[in-house]
Amino acid sequence: MAMLLGVDTGGTFTDAVLIRDEVEVMASAKALTTRQDLAIGIGEAVRRVLAEAGIAPQDVALASLSTTLATNALVEGQGGRVGLVYVGFDARDLERHGLTEALKGDPVAVLAGGHSHAGGEAAALDLEALSAWLDTVEGISGFAVAAQFATRNPAHELAVAEVIRARTGRPVSCSHHLSARLNGPKRALTAVLNARLIGLTHRLIGRAEDVLTEIGVTAPLMVVRGDGALISAEMAKDRPIETILSGPAASIVGARWLTGAQEALVSDIGGTTTDVAVLRGGRPAIDPAGAQVGPYRTMVEAVAMRTTGLGGDSEVHFISEGLQGGVTLGPRRLLPVSLLAASAPEVVHGALEAQLRSAVPGEHDGRFVRAVEGVDAGGLSARDQALLQRIGVDVHPLGTVLKAQVDVQALQRLVGRGLVQVAGLTPSDASHVLGGLDRWDRAAAEKAMLLFGRRRTGAGEVLARDPLMMAQMIVDRLTEQTSLALLETAFAEEDESFGLPPEELARHVLMRRGLAGHQGLIRLEAGLNVPVIGLGASALSYYPAVGERLRCEMILPKHGGVANAIGAVVGRVSMRRTGSVTSPSEGKYRVHLETGPEDFASSEDAMERLEAALRMVVRAEALASGAEDIHIHATRDIRMARVEAREVFLEAEITVEASGRPRIAD
Repeated sequence: MAMLLGVDTGGTFTDAVLIRDEVEVMASAKALTTRQDLAIGIGEAVRRVLAEAGIAPQDVALASLSTTLATNALVEGQGGRVGLVYVGFDARDLERHGLTEALKGDPVAVLAGGHSHAGGEAAALDLEALSAWLDTVEGISGFAVAAQFATRNPAHELAVAEVIRARTGRPVSCSHHLSARLNGPKRALTAVLNARLIGLTHRLIGRAEDVLTEIGVTAPLMVVRGDGALISAEMAKDRPIETILSGPAASIVGARWLTGAQEALVSDIGGTTTDVAVLRGGRPAIDPAGAQVGPYRTMVEAVAMRTTGLGGDSEVHFISEGLQGGVTLGPRRLLPVSLLAASAPEVVHGALEAQLRSAVPGEHDGRFVRAVEGVDAGGLSARDQALLQRIGVDVHPLGTVLKAQVDVQALQRLVGRGLVQVAGLTPSDASHVLGGLDRWDRAAAEKAMLLFGRRRTGAGEVLARDPLMMAQMIVDRLTEQTSLALLETAFAEEDESFGLPPEELARHVLMRRGLAGHQGLIRLEAGLNVPVIGLGASALSYYPAVGERLRCEMILPKHGGVANAIGAVVGRVSMRRTGSVTSPSEGKYRVHLETGPEDFASSEDAMERLEAALRMVVRAEALASGAEDIHIHATRDIRMARVEAREVFLEAEITVEASGRPRIAD
């Protein structure tokens, strides 16, 4: 009997599940995610599930982790300070391709160098300029390196990485290691995001390994990749960008395992995001354009998923426009007031009551701030450092620490670095007021609802006169935004084109009237034509209303609240690598390898050389990730052209995949 342990760290909860022989859920457990040290929540969830199942830690044969850490960090703009080395490109690319926005003021060096499309050196690499730049940068947690046509010849990326490691000892993300595709600026963006996430992921995985060892679990640790496959913990530390959408990918694997569904939308609501994907023929599609999370389109292979900044802990915003007013949610995650009050009741209740006694609503009413311990605060400006010191180690009403308008921007930067957390009104608080949740402090949630409801609409009326009315308004808004996310995904994946973007179609007046079942001279009916599988801890509270709104079957499976943890442990190890063969001149066929280009006199010899090299790489990576019973499959995409009545070889792309079950401990 093999006992498999799956763990998922979400924005609010950390889930653990034990599965026997991949056929039966033996036990599941939840603990609060402890963002200041994720291992605390992991340890608590694992201890609870082992106790519930009556299983000794040493009986666990495999442990696997899925996490929304990377996804949430990108959505919320968090991560370490990075440095980008951009080789052989035009500096104007930084602005044109979104790199300036992704860097957020972090340092960049644009160097001479790079290669041609055929893999030859286009310009000499300027290592002197690199050394001079390294003398000027500080507080960097990781570096990203992207060179022109590095996927055709990575020599300059490798040389730059060697210098940086020797000089700084910091991790370096080379773009050609993360994608075999062309489009240098997009590879650079992927490398920047990878470098930004390395520190966060190292801390999470390292501490997870520590706490499992402390508990007595000695089984190997795997991590879920964004396409649902498993990789070793060591590989995930080096390539954290591959774990974006890890949690959502695990949820799809878990949904399929729990329901056996072939055709459905899968919607997973967490604390920070709602992730929607399509199951067709029992399999999720891989996004051909690369995973998109928040504003970033990466070159990472991942499940085709629409991720929206909408969850149980989404920030509630007041809509002041119009006579009626209203609320909207997200994309930023806040710490629920009811949760903060459970750990700091005197500060929270004291501040809420004082704010309620005030005749005039304050801009920061119902909001609090606290620092996150254990996060590297290097590279902060003097103003940001002063605000962080003012916050210290205590919980504060937000209005007491913001002394001037410039402090608001400083606070946003500290939140972006993951150094502080802001607490405020969320749908989780609304669920406490309405009775859907009872884990934390309902009285604090009610006071926060009263404060928020005092805001005046355009008609001069208060937004809501009691906590129940305010809470219902927030939950209704969550239903509406979740429905829109599902409709957008459905329209995006439809085989037919309706001539408008999915976002417009989901909000179109005819769609709205059809969902409402309009009957006049015209009868309109609309709805989803496939079931929705609702997952997540709060799905039971929110999703029945979503099913009614979209007039579709809503499947809420048993254990759906821990589907991510289930998916984390029932997946397979899979390694995929792609390479190319080009023809720089007639009769010459060039293979582009990590060690540099190699030329052959025949296209078949070149393709055999590339396939053999890729097979060796993926087998080694699969073995390193703990796979056994490995199967390897190769595909060739050969592009030819007809010239003067004969077929001419242009280019070939070969993809090799190795897959197998993770090796379990005896």
